[in-house]
Amino acid sequence: MENERKRWQGFRVPGFSVSLKAPVAILLVLFGMVPMILCTQILISSLRQSQTDSRMVEVQNQCQILSSKMTRTGYLRGEVRDGTMDSEIQAMADVYNGRIVVVNQDFRIVQDTFHIAERRFLVAEEVVRCFQGESSSRYNKERHYFAQTIPIYDNTPVKGIEGVLVITASTEEILSLMDAVEDKLLFLQLLVVLILMLASMVAVTVLLQPFKELQRKLNQVAAGALDTDISTDGYRETKEIARTVGSTISKLKEVDQSRQEFVSNVSHELKTPITSIRVLADSLMGMGEAPVELYREFMEDISDEIDRENKIIDDLLSLVKIDKSEAEINLSQVDIVVLVKQILKRLRPIANKRKVQLILESIRGVTADVDETKLSLAISNLVENAIKYNSPEGWVRVTVDADHKFFYVKVADSGIGIPEEEQDRIFERFYRVDKARSRQTGGSGLGLAITRRVILIHKGAIRLTSKEGEGSTFTVRIPLNYIA
Repeated sequence: MENERKRWQGFRVPGFSVSLKAPVAILLVLFGMVPMILCTQILISSLRQSQTDSRMVEVQNQCQILSSKMTRTGYLRGEVRDGTMDSEIQAMADVYNGRIVVVNQDFRIVQDTFHIAERRFLVAEEVVRCFQGESSSRYNKERHYFAQTIPIYDNTPVKGIEGVLVITASTEEILSLMDAVEDKLLFLQLLVVLILMLASMVAVTVLLQPFKELQRKLNQVAAGALDTDISTDGYRETKEIARTVGSTISKLKEVDQSRQEFVSNVSHELKTPITSIRVLADSLMGMGEAPVELYREFMEDISDEIDRENKIIDDLLSLVKIDKSEAEINLSQVDIVVLVKQILKRLRPIANKRKVQLILESIRGVTADVDETKLSLAISNLVENAIKYNSPEGWVRVTVDADHKFFYVKVADSGIGIPEEEQDRIFERFYRVDKARSRQTGGSGLGLAITRRVILIHKGAIRLTSKEGEGSTFTVRIPLNYIA
């Protein structure tokens, strides 16, 4: 299906697009045309049927009158027929553009207005049924004529049937009249269609005016005027579009501002160690003859600044790598308790150096689908920060727990804590609560940003609770099964 879609996309004309005016105008015209055409066809069909039925009823009534006259005059019993009655029969046939045949009791034709079947016999089903007292009426739509049979009674008290009047009449005249009416209606339809097209173009222009106004404002935004007010008083849809686009623009402005701050922070953080190295080197060169111990002290400071620069670069590369490889997460079944034990084992020398006690609490065994390398980096950053920003003789407690959906890693410490007003920004890149102390401990200000990014890649969440002077607790929650 995907290949089929791509193949069809290959047939599209580059840069070709359809204006919204075209489909809206077509729909408006169709909504006006379709009911009109249907109503016209129904009207013509109903009128044609009505005219045909009226003609059949009219002919039947006239034949009834003619039959009554033939009964009174004894038309079928007289050996010499009255020419007046024959004239009336012929006149009626001519009026209705049809043919009248009179049949006697012997099924012999005694009168034919076409004068081609007289003295012949007519034994048809309709004639037989009419002699039995059942009149009939039949319409042939294909040949456009109808046939009727009318009984001719005798004038005796018994009122027996002594003959049958058979009339066939054409409906061509009615059809011709309906065709003329249909032609006029067709002309009227074309006129209405033209009016609908003009009206629809005007209506579409008015209806799409709010969208045009929104497009004009968006063009201003695209030209760089991000502060343009794109709100509109048009339709609900345009208001929602404007609200959504406005929200997107606000986020883009925040991203742009964040990017500028990030570039500024990177420049500052990378420049600071270099500046320190330059100052130390200039000091050394300006001392002349100085003790070896002083040279060694200055060189150790320069080495520390180089390590700090290297730490910043490594953290930047890690952050960039994580951002680029978000879709390339390498999942595997990992024992979280074993992973945390390995992290604590690796960081224990740093903790011993600072006289900080590391404690692991494993409430239950946990196995989850995670990227072991990335998650190890995130938890390491949390534990290392808890060690670095702790008080002497302090402790760091790492707790591993789980439920039926998530596993939890809680890193609590007895350190200096984080002020409440600073907690919302703690995960920002290069943000430091105590900048002087952070630089003394070798922090780059990127550790928590990396940690948060790794946890978000795992579709998890991280929460901070802290009180200044009493320590901090970071709680990580990650699904046991990765949610794509």
